[in-house]
Amino acid sequence: MDKVTLENLEFGKYHGLGNDYVIINNLKYGIPDDKKSDLAKILCRQHFSIGADGVLFVCHPKNTDVRMKMFNPDGSQAEMCGNGVRCFAKFLYENDIYKKDIIEIETLTGIVIAKLTVINDKVETVTMNMGTPTLDCESIPVNLESLVNQCVNESIVVLDKIFKFTAVSTGNPHAVIFSKGVINDNDLRKYGAAIESNALFPKKTNVEFVKVLSKEEAILRVFERGVGVTNSCGTGTCAAVVAGTTLGLFSKNFPVLVHNDGGDLKIIYDGKSVFMEGPAEKVFDGIIERIEF
Repeated sequence: MDKVTLENLEFGKYHGLGNDYVIINNLKYGIPDDKKSDLAKILCRQHFSIGADGVLFVCHPKNTDVRMKMFNPDGSQAEMCGNGVRCFAKFLYENDIYKKDIIEIETLTGIVIAKLTVINDKVETVTMNMGTPTLDCESIPVNLESLVNQCVNESIVVLDKIFKFTAVSTGNPHAVIFSKGVINDNDLRKYGAAIESNALFPKKTNVEFVKVLSKEEAILRVFERGVGVTNSCGTGTCAAVVAGTTLGLFSKNFPVLVHNDGGDLKIIYDGKSVFMEGPAEKVFDGIIERIEF
């Protein structure tokens, strides 16, 4: 396969609660789809490159304002990313690509509507309708031996432990585990990695460990599919509230403040759609003088 060489490649570095991304306006560069994975693997490398939890590409849409394509550090393409979409919307607005306070963004799993709170021409927070989550096993997907349509509070044997998990898709797959305490770093890496690649999940899964503080508050730690331990996960936070509401731990139509390692997200689940409000921060702009991939 022929290599692609780019000179003076402009990018933005953004983060949503410490979940960080390189964003490239591909309307300008036209990087082909079959090379985006290679570029993401290069740019996401910590210490040897920019370093990030993923690369977001601004692409031509089919039926909306704009299309977002996201690639993980391992080169896999992600269906959706809540923290990433907020950063993406801020990038679009502040770089005059789409100067709107409501932007329809096409993702691999459908259209997401981002509503921007703008102060002095800067995007402070983004509220998003994340759409309708699903607990349907086939759609997520998750393979259970028992013939059930939904995977709610099911058991999974992982290494030396048994966990109860609820599977939810909020555009990408999640296994949500509620625990009495906050999981430590070593266990998060150990069990998160084992669950991510468990045979129950044919497309792998994101893993969230959640401690409920009250009906309105929780602490979440995440092991992201294709990434590892990250500071936060937008879709995972939404999945946790959906799972918790299904189990009666939270209430429909009431906001839940979820503390990720990198900061807080406010989630409302009305029984049909999930709404997420949170910040997005610009870290810096940069130019790669020359890159070949």
